[in-house]
Amino acid sequence: MITFIINNPYYILLALSTAVVAGVLGAFAVMRRMALASDPISHIALPGLGLALILGINPLVGAAATLLVGAILIWSFEKRTGIATETLIGVVFSLALAVGSMVTSGEELIDALLGNYSNVSQTEFFFGLAVVIAILVFLFAKRQELTLAILSPELAKTSGISIDRLNLYFLLAFVATILLGLRFMGVLLMGSLIIIPAAVAKNLARSMSGMISIGVIVAIISVIVGLFSAIYLHLAIGPTIVTVSALIFILSLIKKQSD
Repeated sequence: MITFIINNPYYILLALSTAVVAGVLGAFAVMRRMALASDPISHIALPGLGLALILGINPLVGAAATLLVGAILIWSFEKRTGIATETLIGVVFSLALAVGSMVTSGEELIDALLGNYSNVSQTEFFFGLAVVIAILVFLFAKRQELTLAILSPELAKTSGISIDRLNLYFLLAFVATILLGLRFMGVLLMGSLIIIPAAVAKNLARSMSGMISIGVIVAIISVIVGLFSAIYLHLAIGPTIVTVSALIFILSLIKKQSD
């Protein structure tokens, strides 16, 4: 375990940075009733991963491309048709999962779905850290606008807030967060790092600030305990992190019922 930490410091730091932004984003996703959407959105990356592997380029480049296209498609269709975001995400997710399964196979598919141990270069780490900072700046800078748009879209519009543009930016922040965690959580499980800590926070917190704080703490604990347990026990990283997070959720339910 010590050897892994020494040889992969950027991997661990990027995982922890991703946990922080996932915890914050999850709180807003719960407010927007999009927590469950994080799971299918992450699957949109699968065809991009598969095509990148076929072409011999960085898989994260392919994942970023399909996530970006998917987010823009969802936003465009929602804006033009008025269909609920969750419905559009479900349609795009189903298509992406089908195409991704056809172009990815074998061990590569397992790694793409569940995450793996891999080196993170200094350049990749600092780029990822810049993305984390950008997402956090957006979420906190637009906190009031996001809250107002959720509670009263009509009042937000009369206040001069562009709901459509805000929705697009939030979707982009969503897919960027998912992209950050694909390396260690995988396509299948990255959404869980947004969903479960947010669910724990909802059980325990009494305010938005409390939800954000608890969500971040739970996400960080899940990543640290899950990552080191996976290394020590020779388990897959993604499933181990999700298991730890789920156990914390169960404890939060017990705590909530006892109050």
